[in-house]
Amino acid sequence: MRLNQFLAHNLPCSRRVADALIAEGRVKIKHTKATFTTPFHPQDKIFVDGKLLRVKEQERFSVIVYHKPKGELVSHKDDRGRKVIFDNLEGKFQHFTPIGRLDYASMGLLLLSDSKKVVDALMHSRLERTYLVKINGSVTQAMLDAFGVGLETTSKEGAHPKTNTATIHIAPMQASVLKSSRNYSKLKLTLQEGQNRELRRFFGHFKREVLDLKRVSFGFVSLNALPVGKTRYLNSKEYKHLHTFLNQLGVEHG
Repeated sequence: MRLNQFLAHNLPCSRRVADALIAEGRVKIKHTKATFTTPFHPQDKIFVDGKLLRVKEQERFSVIVYHKPKGELVSHKDDRGRKVIFDNLEGKFQHFTPIGRLDYASMGLLLLSDSKKVVDALMHSRLERTYLVKINGSVTQAMLDAFGVGLETTSKEGAHPKTNTATIHIAPMQASVLKSSRNYSKLKLTLQEGQNRELRRFFGHFKREVLDLKRVSFGFVSLNALPVGKTRYLNSKEYKHLHTFLNQLGVEHG
């Protein structure tokens, strides 16, 4: 984590204000004036305007957002030699654990953390996940009805070739049709839980192929303008929401 990010998380203040504090020489690490490139450890004594920065105990874990591109597996390695997300992630994130998955052909927001408790809490939560989906063909009334009431299907269309799941129960979801035409359609879909290839199997049931699938938000975290293949830490507002969420579950996360 960079010094300006660390300051923004712990003062709290915006990243821009943290930049100004460093540029104006108001930040010291072990009594030495800090610059934007000064190495530091979260346990170092950091002073702002001569006052010792009190580091929040609950900030001992980190959560990052990764804009996963198509063509990467959410895995540490692949026996078929395909590219995995950790081929692209920086070395300092190699011990992080993905929170949920996006399949090889999907892209978008992927959260990772160095805290197993945080990973488990978020992975098994009912926080809303929002996706932008492009399919071939038009949106039918049958699809619209299934969005509202849910779907049980035995169709293997859209499933992984090696799946052993014969029947899948897909819960109702919020759906907004952005475009519907004979050639292709675009939708915005929000789920409260995610099963393996759930959306691909949903549309496969209706003989539609998912052409593009992109996750744009997970609970209180949004992808926004993060470039494909890049990472960022949660900002102070997102960390605040996360701590509130964990506290409500009674999860110790210091």
